[in-house]
Amino acid sequence: MKSSLAIVATLASGFVLSAAAQTATAPAAPAGPTKIAVIAFQLAVAQTNEGQRDLADLEKKFQPKQTQLKAQNDEIDTLTKQLQSQSSQLSDTEKASRAAAIDTKKKQLDRDAQDAQSDFQQEMQDVLNTLASKVYDTLTDYAKQHGYTLVLDVQQQGTPVLYAADASNITKQVIDAYNVKSGVPAPPAAPPAAPTPQGKPGQ
Repeated sequence: MKSSLAIVATLASGFVLSAAAQTATAPAAPAGPTKIAVIAFQLAVAQTNEGQRDLADLEKKFQPKQTQLKAQNDEIDTLTKQLQSQSSQLSDTEKASRAAAIDTKKKQLDRDAQDAQSDFQQEMQDVLNTLASKVYDTLTDYAKQHGYTLVLDVQQQGTPVLYAADASNITKQVIDAYNVKSGVPAPPAAPPAAPTPQGKPGQ
């Protein structure tokens, strides 16, 4: 499985904020000027310390399956190359038998990969939906405390936001507020990449 952000980008597109949909009818907005904010809610959920931790744990959980799938794929590649290189030395019956065996292994790999993808997507969505309801509570508290009368999720399809000033984007503020509330520490920083050896001058 790839990095957490890549996973969110490719798999969380169907992530639905059930907490917002189930919220009771909001009270009437107080009199006065409307104060509007925008948020990238799915991104906020995934980038909280808790979200990063839980997604990383999920990746680790599925790593053995990923390794298994790679081993299956490598075996198929090896058998295919052997069949190609030895084709002239094999009888038609032997070639057909080996080709059929490879085809069976390919079909099994496809089934296993689809099952693993489905399981991963389901567990990831469960993780994000559970966390989303908690982040949503933090969002509503933050909006009330700072006098926002409307918060638009710019990641929701169909949200009518064509322009929003940077100052109106409260994504980071909500992430920070939730991190404080949850008490989950930030994930350790990735070690810096090793410097590329440089040749001597003139080489």
